Amino acid sequence: MARKALVVWGGWDGHQPKQVAAIFERLLKQDGFDVEVSDSLNAFQDEAKLTALSLIVPIWTMSGEKPKLDAVFKAVKSGVGMGGCHGGMCDSFRENTEWQFMTGGQWVAHPGNDGVKYKVNIVKHARSPIVEGIDDFDVASEQYYMHVDPAVKVLATTRFPTPGVEGPHVGNGVVDMPVVWAKTYGAGRVFYNSLGHHADVIDQEPCLTIMRRGFAWAAKQ
Repeated sequence: MARKALVVWGGWDGHQPKQVAAIFERLLKQDGFDVEVSDSLNAFQDEAKLTALSLIVPIWTMSGEKPKLDAVFKAVKSGVGMGGCHGGMCDSFRENTEWQFMTGGQWVAHPGNDGVKYKVNIVKHARSPIVEGIDDFDVASEQYYMHVDPAVKVLATTRFPTPGVEGPHVGNGVVDMPVVWAKTYGAGRVFYNSLGHHADVIDQEPCLTIMRRGFAWAAKQ
């Protein structure tokens, strides 16, 4: 029987949630998931339906709405996986600290804004199937500065400050900021990748492979 995944998109249009949802739907179907795509937060209300899933993929940035998310928390605690990227997962519901606890981090800044050129460094000793065999790579996008749960398993990082990019963080010196991580929340596996300001950042290698593997890992595939 095919594993079931739910992709829920919406929120701020600047992150192109509809386009990102289409990419994730394509990846998941290629990997044998039965995929449902919704553009309504009502999809997060049916506890029985959520608990029957293998994977939840949120793509919802800066929502002004304050949905009840208890059914999502219960589903992931019970063993349902969660995976996502950029602001669609870790800048979703800023006032909900349980969401931040579950996902492992919260966006706070992107010095230099979109188009900053920086390197993503794979953590070689992580020994994770999500990043195995992937080399360090360069990207031009938003470089996410995040507040991160110290319990996450960091799989890739980026270094701040970036040369030529000013900000109030510069005086603190060099910081290796997590970009890709994995963690658990109850019995559920949680995967996150901070890349993906626009859909084209996700829709290229090695981002596609990282997302595909992260989804599979979170769904215990």
